[in-house]
Amino acid sequence: MGVNIDLTIVWAFILAFAVFAYVVMDGFDLGIGILFPAFGVGPERDQAMNAIAPVWDGNETWLVLGGGGLLAAFPLAYGVVMTGLYPPIIAMLLGLVFRGVAFEARWRDPAHRAGWDFAFTAGSFVAAFSQGVILGALLQGVTVADRAYAGGWLDWASPFSMLTGISVVCGYGLLGATWLIWKTEGPTQNHAYRLAARFFQATLVAIVLVSFATLGLDADYRQKWLGEPAIYLTSQVPLLSAIIAFAFHRSLRRRREARPFFLALALFLVSFIGLGISMWPYVVPEALTIWEAAAPERSQIFMLVGALVLVPIILVYTAWSYWVFRGKVGMEGYH
Repeated sequence: MGVNIDLTIVWAFILAFAVFAYVVMDGFDLGIGILFPAFGVGPERDQAMNAIAPVWDGNETWLVLGGGGLLAAFPLAYGVVMTGLYPPIIAMLLGLVFRGVAFEARWRDPAHRAGWDFAFTAGSFVAAFSQGVILGALLQGVTVADRAYAGGWLDWASPFSMLTGISVVCGYGLLGATWLIWKTEGPTQNHAYRLAARFFQATLVAIVLVSFATLGLDADYRQKWLGEPAIYLTSQVPLLSAIIAFAFHRSLRRRREARPFFLALALFLVSFIGLGISMWPYVVPEALTIWEAAAPERSQIFMLVGALVLVPIILVYTAWSYWVFRGKVGMEGYH
């Protein structure tokens, strides 16, 4: 095929890193939007908003990197995914637009703040749910023929994709609650502890349901997870999940502040590794491997040079922004 296999793998991991970075960074501010109606109008909502004000728009940099990288490094997969999953992708982008506009407008148009708060919550929920639907639709399979999407307009809509959509909403809600535990204090923090406990239970149930449902989708998934000798390695994923879940539960009971957030991230990381096990080596499961969908070798080399420059810059300014706003947030901002 004229494509350096190792280079293709490098790009697969770069994109996986970008997607995971987006999930963990934008996940908690989408989660705060999902939780928003549970907080009292006034100080609680304002404090929740202030907790993500300095970083929420920068977090979406990783979404741009992931989408742009998919187009550049795996153009065939990009074409198939965009065509087959056009409705949920458009819904996700519209949700992000409404969330972003509402975030800025609620401060500048206090007379209609209730409406902007609803838009903030609705946009966050739609974006999170759509991301889960996209994930579920990929896992259940996309019909490809002659290197093009060959399915129907609504093939993405299924009970499994609805389950993964709700699961992502629960997971983002957990990230949002644990972020507020870390960054707020007083009544808002106490409320966040209660929400974290509820969304933790919902997330665990969702992980179990999606895991078993995924095994029922295709024999290839069952072979990757349950076949020998793979099972001796893959069995470590649920074991690690159980250990992290126990540590998370204990950290909530002891009212730790930063630890629940990082343990929630660890739970997402283990789940993401599990997703990688299920999908490898496909970029579109059971349809296109990473090598079949890859761009020409020269294109990958050219883009890799740019990525080696840009990704460290993004990491540095992201780390710097989080460091600058590392304290607790009050009604008027950070202190």
